[in-house]
Amino acid sequence: MKGSSRWFTIGLVTSWYSSNIGVLLLNKYLLSNYGFKYPIFLTMCHMMACSLLSYVAIAWMKMVPLQTIRSRAQFLKISCLSLVFCSSVVCGNVSLRYLPVSFNQAVGATTPFFTAVFAYLMKEKREAWITYLTLIPVVTGVIIASGGEPSFHMFGFIICISATAARAFKSVLQGKLLTSEGEKLNSMNLLLYMAPIAVAFLIPATLIMEENVVAITLALARDDIKIIWYLLFNSALAYFVNLTNFLVTKHTSALTLQVWS
Repeated sequence: MKGSSRWFTIGLVTSWYSSNIGVLLLNKYLLSNYGFKYPIFLTMCHMMACSLLSYVAIAWMKMVPLQTIRSRAQFLKISCLSLVFCSSVVCGNVSLRYLPVSFNQAVGATTPFFTAVFAYLMKEKREAWITYLTLIPVVTGVIIASGGEPSFHMFGFIICISATAARAFKSVLQGKLLTSEGEKLNSMNLLLYMAPIAVAFLIPATLIMEENVVAITLALARDDIKIIWYLLFNSALAYFVNLTNFLVTKHTSALTLQVWS
C-alpha cells in the first residue's frame, strides 16, 4: 500500500512538473515571440478555464463531492489565496517579457527559501537545521547567476523575485486549506472556489491596465486563428497545472513542492 502511494505521488509530481514546463514555455512564446503582450489577460484566461473545468468536473462529471465553504474566515482565506495567486502568476508572466526562461527558472529556485520562511511565520513550523543549510547554496547561486546573466533586466528581476515570494506564500496558504482539519477542502473544490474569485480580481485589472485587449485579440484572430487555439490549449494546460499543484501539496508539503519545482 505504501509502495503504491509512493508511485502515485511520483506520478503526480511528474504530471505537475511536465505540465508546468509546458505552460511556462507557451507563456514565453505568446508574450515574447508571438508578440501577445497582455500577461494579465492571459492569466484571466487561465482562471476562467479553471473555473469552467472545475465546475464541469464536480457538478457534471461528479469526480468528487461538492464541498461548501464553512465560515467567513475560510472564505477570506480562499480570497487571499486567489489574490496572492493572481499576483504570482501575473508577475511571473510579466517577468517573461524581460528575462529568458532559463534565468526565470534560476530565480524561481529560491522559492523553497521563501516557503520555509513563510511556513515558520504562518504555521510556526520549524524545519530541520540541515534543510535551512541546504537552501544557502541555492540562494547564493542565484545571486552569482544574476551578476553574470547577459540578459539581466533589473525591473524583470524584481518582478520575478516578487512572483517567487508570492508563489511560496501561496503554497503555504493552500497547504493550510488542503490539510487543516477545520477548513479542509479537496483539491478540485479549492480550485472551484479560488478560480472565480481570481477572475473577479483580474477583470478590473485587465480593463484598466490592458485596455481594449479583447478587441485586439479578436483582431489578431482574424489575421491568425492560431492565437485562439494557443490561448485555449494554454488555459486548459494551466488548469491541469493548478490541479496537480494542489494535489502535490496535499500529498507532500508546501516546502517539498517547491524543492521539487
